[in-house]
Amino acid sequence: MAIPWLTILNSVPWKDVIGNAPKVADGAKKLWKSMAKKAAPADSASPGVTPAHSSEEQTIETLDSRIIALKADLSSLNEAMLASSEVIAALAEQNAQLIKSIEIFRGRVLRLGLLTVLLALVALFALYRSFL
Repeated sequence: MAIPWLTILNSVPWKDVIGNAPKVADGAKKLWKSMAKKAAPADSASPGVTPAHSSEEQTIETLDSRIIALKADLSSLNEAMLASSEVIAALAEQNAQLIKSIEIFRGRVLRLGLLTVLLALVALFALYRSFL
């Protein structure tokens, strides 16, 4: 069961992943900052929008209520977008930290494997010497 995981982990270009992690984190931070700047929704309505029904069928009150509902929808969508960009920035930062930790553990496992091979060679040499 561990063999497929090892092949998957060995096939990942870790140097590229680690090299691109800061770029991903910086990109997420820039996205979050740009979304925060655009936080204030526009109050002006677009002039080219035509109502779905003829102007005789709609009253001013229904138009006002639709505008209020649209503004509320726009505001909630804007808040959701800001929250999403904040989550993306946090995830990118966590991803960068995770990749750094994985690289540290990968180096430790490599050193431990080399030490194990070295100790096995020393043990085989000692066993060989004891039979002579």
